[in-house]
Order: sequence, then C-alpha cells, then structure tokens
Amino acid sequence: MPPRCLLYYITDRTAFAADEPTRRRRLLEKIHEATRAGVDYIQLREKDLPTADLESLAREAMNAIREARKLATDPWQPATALLINSRTDVALAIQADGVHLRSNDISAQEVKAIWAKCGAGTPARQLSPEAPLIAVSCHSPAEVTLAAANGADLVVFAPVFEKKDAIPAGLESFRQASKNVIPVLALGGVTFANAHACLAAGAAGIAAIRLFQENDVAEVVGRLRQKN
Repeated sequence: MPPRCLLYYITDRTAFAADEPTRRRRLLEKIHEATRAGVDYIQLREKDLPTADLESLAREAMNAIREARKLATDPWQPATALLINSRTDVALAIQADGVHLRSNDISAQEVKAIWAKCGAGTPARQLSPEAPLIAVSCHSPAEVTLAAANGADLVVFAPVFEKKDAIPAGLESFRQASKNVIPVLALGGVTFANAHACLAAGAAGIAAIRLFQENDVAEVVGRLRQKN
C-alpha cells in the first residue's frame, strides 16, 4: 500500500473578503473545516499582520483546531498540526505544533535550540510540544538536502508549476528533490488535474492555498487521496 498522501493547507485570509473581521471569521471557519476533513498541516501565513494581531489570530486558529479535533469521528485520523510561518516566538506563545521556515530563514537546528530554551518552566512552555515540528520552503534539490541535514521534518518544494514572479522548477527538478530522505510536498500551481503527476514523481503530499480555500476541503482530501 502506498504511503498516505500528506496534505498541507497554507492560509491567506486576504482572499476571503475586503474587511478584516470577515476575513478572520472565514479563515477560522476554513481552518476548522480543514481539521475536520483530515488535513495534516495548516501553515498560518499571514505575513502582513503586526505581531500582536498575528498572535491573536494564531491563538484563535489553535483553538479552532482543538475544537475540531474533539469533533473528529475517525479515531485513527492523525491530528492536524498548526505551523506558524517564520515566527518561533508566536508559535511558542500560543502553543502551536511548530513553525514553517522560509528558505533564507534561520535553520531548523536553531529553532529547536530556541524551543528548548525559551520559556522553559513557564505554563505556556509546559503545554507546548516537547520538540517543534519544522517545515522548510525549498526551491531546489540542493536546498532540500540542506534542510534535511539541518533537522527539518518536512519540506515544501515550490514552485513546481507556477507562481507569480517565479520560474517554475518543473516536475523533473521536483522528482530529483523527492529522492531525499525527508518528505517533500509539492506547491505552486497544483490542481486536481496535475496533483497525481506530483505524487507519481515522488511527492509525499500536496501543499496549496487556493486548492483548499476555494473548494470544499473534504472533497479535496477525498480526491487527492483516492488514487494514492
């Protein structure tokens, strides 16, 4: 039996509405929906928010995930993990599962050192995971190798097909990146039509923004995993 297709939802609340209260409400609803549907990872990627606002939204997102976990009907379904984009401090403060690092960010080893040291003995740290789950953005097979060597848990490789102002890496480059020991997920222009080509090329799973935000998440999960 082939490995279970990992699914990774990257948030973009600005795509939901013009006003901020509606954006936040709809994003939290989508996070709850994604958790209920069995998405493995949710990356909170709201880079425009000031720290206080990001922390507030992240805390609400973590609460939405915990509430959805309580309503899960499949006892064997893995728990959805919340990763905060590039902000280890916020991840620790709201007891998230880990962080997502940019390709030019600090290393996974540095995050683990910060996680182990900062807040030790405080109530927030006691409730946080013992070790963070760390995902890293990569754009070449060499970057994937480096991320694995630095202790990352998984890699999001982009753009495979398309991204604004970026040259697509293509399936062959992605195929080479996927040969690494670390799980590599495909991102960038992934659709229902080409997702299984990524899986055939060695992808451990699929990462996306629009695929999850613009569709019923349960349908997305079913369609991406039905042939896996």
